[in-house]
Amino acid sequence: MNLSIEFFLRLAGAFVGAIILGFAGNTVAKLLQAPIIAYTSIFSLLGVLGGLILTPYFTVRPVRRLRQNIAVMPAERLLAIIVGIFLGLIAAALFALPLSLLPPPFRQILPILTAFFFCYVSVVLFTMRQNDLRGILPSMRTAPTTAQAANNGSDHDPFADAVLLDTSVIIDGRITDISKTGFIRSTLLVPNFILLELQHIADSSDTLRRNRGRRGLDVLGILRNEAPVPIKITDMDVTEVKDADSKLVALARHLKCPIMTNDYN
Repeated sequence: MNLSIEFFLRLAGAFVGAIILGFAGNTVAKLLQAPIIAYTSIFSLLGVLGGLILTPYFTVRPVRRLRQNIAVMPAERLLAIIVGIFLGLIAAALFALPLSLLPPPFRQILPILTAFFFCYVSVVLFTMRQNDLRGILPSMRTAPTTAQAANNGSDHDPFADAVLLDTSVIIDGRITDISKTGFIRSTLLVPNFILLELQHIADSSDTLRRNRGRRGLDVLGILRNEAPVPIKITDMDVTEVKDADSKLVALARHLKCPIMTNDYN
């Protein structure tokens, strides 16, 4: 299905590219007093080739990447981004009227730049304070941070039955089938640094490595949507350690919970 959509989008991009560059070729030919048919044909051909090659990089693939990121994004971060954009647009709307009174081209350009600026600042501020949203919405309250867990004197341990997932077992993908059998009844816990490592692998220039990273992100999305056991993505971190594997081991020791992995090292 995705392949057919991408194919039709390539055709549409080739058609649009041919029209736009064909018009550009006609204009260039008139300016240079050159043969119009030759220039129009060459530019149209370039538009067709450019549309066939580049269209997926501006349509299907960014949308696919966005869906993967949203599928595995913690709820509080997603809410922070949405609220930031909403408030940024409201702030930009307050400046839209006075900016529209400026002479051209400022009245056409500045409102757009102002909207981007306020949205960016709002998103950055809200994502920096995303943990505060847990206190506002109780349903979004997840595990406390490492420091908070150490200072928590209550008898109930929210991670008593948790299992940490590492990158290898997520990329392997069989965890989705195992979770559906009922064999695993514990909460599946994915630290944010494991998610960042998956995204880094998915951005790799190596095709095999990039496909493995994307598969891992897809598996996380399936687990969040279909797994009968709860899965949580937490921002708990071990700042004293740098690499993800060592962080995971240190976090498992602190929480006293097992790690599910395919890495024998």
